[in-house]
Amino acid sequence: MKKRVVVTGMGVISSLGFNVDDFWNAIKEGRSGISMVERFDATGFPTKIAAEIKNFEPTDYINKKEAKRMDRYTQYAIAATQQAIEQAAFNMEKINKERMGVIVGSGIGGIETLEYQHKILLEKGHNRVSPFFIPMMIANMAPGQIAIQYGAKGINECVVTACATGTNSIGDAFKAIQRGDADIIITGGSEAPITPLSFAGFCSMKAMSTNPDPKTASRPFDLERDGFVMGEGAGILILEEYEHAVSRGAQILAEIVGYACTCDAFDQVQPAPNGEGSARCMELAIKDAGIKPEDIDYINAHGTSTYYNDKYETMAVKSIFGDHARKLAISSTKSMTGHLLGAAGAIEAIICVCALREGFLPPTINYKTPDPECDLDYVPNIGRKKEIKYALSNSLGFGGHNSALIFKKY
Repeated sequence: MKKRVVVTGMGVISSLGFNVDDFWNAIKEGRSGISMVERFDATGFPTKIAAEIKNFEPTDYINKKEAKRMDRYTQYAIAATQQAIEQAAFNMEKINKERMGVIVGSGIGGIETLEYQHKILLEKGHNRVSPFFIPMMIANMAPGQIAIQYGAKGINECVVTACATGTNSIGDAFKAIQRGDADIIITGGSEAPITPLSFAGFCSMKAMSTNPDPKTASRPFDLERDGFVMGEGAGILILEEYEHAVSRGAQILAEIVGYACTCDAFDQVQPAPNGEGSARCMELAIKDAGIKPEDIDYINAHGTSTYYNDKYETMAVKSIFGDHARKLAISSTKSMTGHLLGAAGAIEAIICVCALREGFLPPTINYKTPDPECDLDYVPNIGRKKEIKYALSNSLGFGGHNSALIFKKY
């Protein structure tokens, strides 16, 4: 028999706040976390904006010596995990650490460390490259460091599915608990991709917005959209087996009831025509949850503010939900957070949980010029109160990855 899985803790590091309350309040108010890039000189780049985190101090969460041995993406993951663990309110002495796991992914991993150490190699020679270079860079070090910090000796994995990473990580954690492999899993995604090389790569693909105005550049589903805006940060959730959570008197934030993943098998970067891969994914997630399409009240869309994604995701929703698509509320919170790549699905899962708990639909800001091909209810510009029971979160990634999670109000 499948075990029930619930969320008992959450943590966020983002350009909109360093905790869930500040982050969620900013989302509700429709505030943008996008600004001019300050981490490096972006003068010569077509894109000069990002949802860059300002004034993050890793030593608020990690001792100075250890922080120096972590890439920025790992620091973000540790900080968000600390918040989630505190909210979950575990008595760590009573937890069976062999039944506690970590599944945290990153799409790009330690690219900042890679760039910096490569520069040292070229300028000073191989003897000056840090002995911590490899463990700082590799994408699995975030879950590794989290496990070390909390003594989690169960399943430990790093999912890498590009921009679907966060959602796949949570989905894999859900399934591991559901089948009885763990009682508790720390899960989510973390990303710190705002570097010259990363920017250069995405600019060369012409994937990022060249709008010079930070506040209006990310405009999902709008006719004038011209590309995504890069973001950074981490989202961490504590997933727990229901009976385990109840037995220790945990506060249950939401239940996770459905998950699916599919592949387009079509193109490296462009989604399959008509969003057929995403459509299959949503259909399978709904089936996994044991509900009907019309039971879904809200979709947090992948909604990247790129031409094909927004068009095909809209088509996918129409194909699965039929007439109900017109009654659904859909929003792309990337209009405020930017696109956190491998961490996007994680912070968007947290938004879904908050939306269910509070009965509030977050907006898609910067929606000014309707696109005839994107003609659903995207909760334009201003969020609104509405009691909802089921929320679906969509994520898509380069390589044709599609993933979807369904959360239920508890």
